[in-house]
Amino acid sequence: MPVSLQLLSQFPLLQPLPAEVKASLSARMTLHSFARRAMVMSKDKPAQELGFLVDGRLQGVDFTVDGRSVGLYFVDPGDYFGELSLVDEKPPAEFVVAAAKSTVAFLDAATAKELILHTPSLAQAVMLRLAKRVRLVMGQRTLLSLPNPFQRLCVLLLQLPQQVVNGCIEIDQSPTHQELAIMINASRETVTRSFQVLFLHKVLERDGNALRLLQPTELTDIAEGRTNLVKTASP
Repeated sequence: MPVSLQLLSQFPLLQPLPAEVKASLSARMTLHSFARRAMVMSKDKPAQELGFLVDGRLQGVDFTVDGRSVGLYFVDPGDYFGELSLVDEKPPAEFVVAAAKSTVAFLDAATAKELILHTPSLAQAVMLRLAKRVRLVMGQRTLLSLPNPFQRLCVLLLQLPQQVVNGCIEIDQSPTHQELAIMINASRETVTRSFQVLFLHKVLERDGNALRLLQPTELTDIAEGRTNLVKTASP
């Protein structure tokens, strides 16, 4: 299914492009739907497309040598993925799976690479994105070095995108307990118990799919090791 110009305008990376360039891209892009947990991009195959998420949510994951999954990052609507393979022309460094039912627009790698190389604003955006991804990986490495999974969870919560709603800090569309667990190398049960403690001490509260930070300072103190509300959570 082709991608409409109206849909194309939802992708921030492509918004600065002239109308005639967008029209050409719209004819070359295709839409695909994925069920929850479906494989969207595999590291076992050469990446030949740049993906743009229309709706739903994706997660970049990989696996340890003993088969445990490790969550690396999320892709939200309007965002893109697969750019690393455009740069080095190698297979992806991770798998991308659908964390929810999702629709993805794909642009073939040759067209995407030519577009980026000949559009300075896009090249700069992709470079900034890759730099951000490197910093996130370094932060993830530091997070996983913490011995306490409760502390790791609090660090991760502070790293998730936040917004201020009615004077309160919120994490919109919070990941599921399982998604958080594979990002901090813990069990889903450990994450659930940790949330129960945070809710009990009114550090957080849930509002639908959002998390409201009632005591952001307390959450920071736990993340930085100055406070330990729970000692019973185990990996």
